[in-house]
Order: sequence, then C-alpha cells, then structure tokens
Amino acid sequence: MDEGLLSVDKFVGGSRVYFLTHLHQDHTRGLGAAGGWRHGPLYCSPVTARLLPTRFPGSDASVLRPIAPGDSDSISLTSPTSGRLISVHVTAIPALHCPGSLMYLFRGDLGCILFTGDFRWELGCEEARSSKKALLEALAGDSVDVLYMDNTYCHPTLNFPPRRVVAEQIVNIIRAHPDHEVIIGVNNLGKEDLLLHISRALQTKIWVWPQRLLTVHLLGIDDNREIFTTDTSLTRVRAVPRYSLTIATLEALNTACPTIGIMPSGIPWLWRSSEGKAKSSGKSSAKSIRCGGQGSGEGTVEMDYDPLSPPKLFEKHSYALPYSDHACFAELEDLMQTGQGVR
Repeated sequence: MDEGLLSVDKFVGGSRVYFLTHLHQDHTRGLGAAGGWRHGPLYCSPVTARLLPTRFPGSDASVLRPIAPGDSDSISLTSPTSGRLISVHVTAIPALHCPGSLMYLFRGDLGCILFTGDFRWELGCEEARSSKKALLEALAGDSVDVLYMDNTYCHPTLNFPPRRVVAEQIVNIIRAHPDHEVIIGVNNLGKEDLLLHISRALQTKIWVWPQRLLTVHLLGIDDNREIFTTDTSLTRVRAVPRYSLTIATLEALNTACPTIGIMPSGIPWLWRSSEGKAKSSGKSSAKSIRCGGQGSGEGTVEMDYDPLSPPKLFEKHSYALPYSDHACFAELEDLMQTGQGVR
C-alpha cells in the first residue's frame, strides 16, 4: 500500500484519509492530539461518531464520515509518491467486538485488503453468520490479498465458549455469594450485553461510574434508567474500570464487607496457557466441554473449562472467566477461510 494514502487505527498525520475500527484506547492513539481530531476525513461507524466527542472533545465533527455496517463508499486518492489517481471501494463489516466496532474491506487499485480490528465472530452465532455473509458479498468472489487481523488469541489452546455460556456462569457465581458485594472489571465501552444479562437474571441494578453511565445512555441503553445507577446504596453489583480490579482493592474492600471480584476476559486464560507450558504435564482437574450451535455441530469448539469451578484470577476473592470479546483460535481460522472466499 502506498504510504500516505490511508490509515486504519493509526493517527499520526500524513495520510489522505483515516479509518477508526472502534473506540478502545489501544486503537485511538494520536486521535486526541492537539485538542481533537481535525487532520483529515475520518471514517467510523455511526455509534463511534456519536461517542467520539465525549472521548475527544474539540474534534472537528465536519471531518467525520459515518459509515454504517454493510454500507460502502468509493474514494479517489492521489498517490503522494507517484501522483497517479487511486480508486478504492471500502465496505464496513460488523466486527461484533464492542458497540460500534467495524472491519474495513478495501477493494480497487490497491488490491483486496481486510482490516479486522478487534473482532469476535462466534462460531454458530447468528450475528456472526450475518457478518460473514456481508463479507462474502462484499468480496464478490474475490479473495483477500492482504489481511490485518486481530491475533490476540492466535494459539490452538485458546478456544473460548460462547459469551452467553460464560455470562450464565457469572450469574451463577453471583447467586452463590448472596451475602457478598460483587465488583466486575470492564472497560469504558463493551460488555454491555453481559451487564444487561446479569441485571435481568438477578433482577438487580448495576452500579457504574459516571462516564460509563454516559456511554450507556449515548448507546441508547436503559433510557428509563431502570438498570444502571451511580448510587451505591441501590445494588451490591458494581461494574468498575478494569484496571481498578486488583488484589489490593479486593483486600481493602474485604476489610469492610465480604466482596468478590469477577474478571470477564480471555486475558487470564492467555496467562494460564503460558504458565502451563512451563509446568510439567499432568492430568488437569478441568474437563473438556463442547460449546456451540445445535444440530450437526456447526460452530462447536472445545476447551478445558470446568463451569462448576471457575479458575481463580487472584490469590483470594476473585474469579476469572473467559468472556472474551476477541476471536479465539477456531474463529480466527474460520475468518481466514472466509477471506479466501470459502463459505
């Protein structure tokens, strides 16, 4: 790709047009430099465009180019190196990572290039099947020449259950601790479906911090303010910034009242996998379970995970469960096949 033409999740200036996959901090570096983005056209989803001013005040709204999932746009660019006119056709594909997350498929004079950003297309999931269909239709019989892929969990040992399965296990853990305060580590965007599931299953409100509450309302969730609250006296379940869920925090909270922490993430499983390679082999107490679609077994994945005894993340008071918003190994393999036009 010619330098200086287009940039995806890279905001250092010097390109003709920019693309943002989603609003997590590790994908927005440089976006807020010099008081907000104003350095060129910025494509993003309508949801991201709605949230962006709260994260990066001072950004120039006139440079935003909202593109809805499934929609396409044609762009003409002049190469800064050769001076020739370059035509690019871009299609936005749902990434299903967090609200507003997109993949970008570029076709045209640059070849066929797919930037996935962070994504989770669960095998057997109807939303994932729909997104896969959208990608195949956008490819129109072509195959991807260059793939920039979310490889966070690109290892054969890392195949996670569907999020709905893990969400129910989290509910069961909370039910098993009726006299405990519960804190759940989340980012400022993402895992809204998990929090809604917990609230509905337990018939309880969820405490969130003020910026998180603003995000929820901008997403159009809980407009009647029946689920989320910033009043700690109304609930024992709190969603807190992920970085604040630490051993020290849990130990301090437990001096006041019994408290458990829950980390819904695949990251601790990545640590466990790395640690396991250094240990002598032995029979695990966890059992292999199968999670996936119905019928012929489409979308079935396997992993060592005992739903009745979730693993500990910290030494005390805390559970780690593989509720992952990133694709696991089997899903990465499936995406690569799809990129080759395989249905």
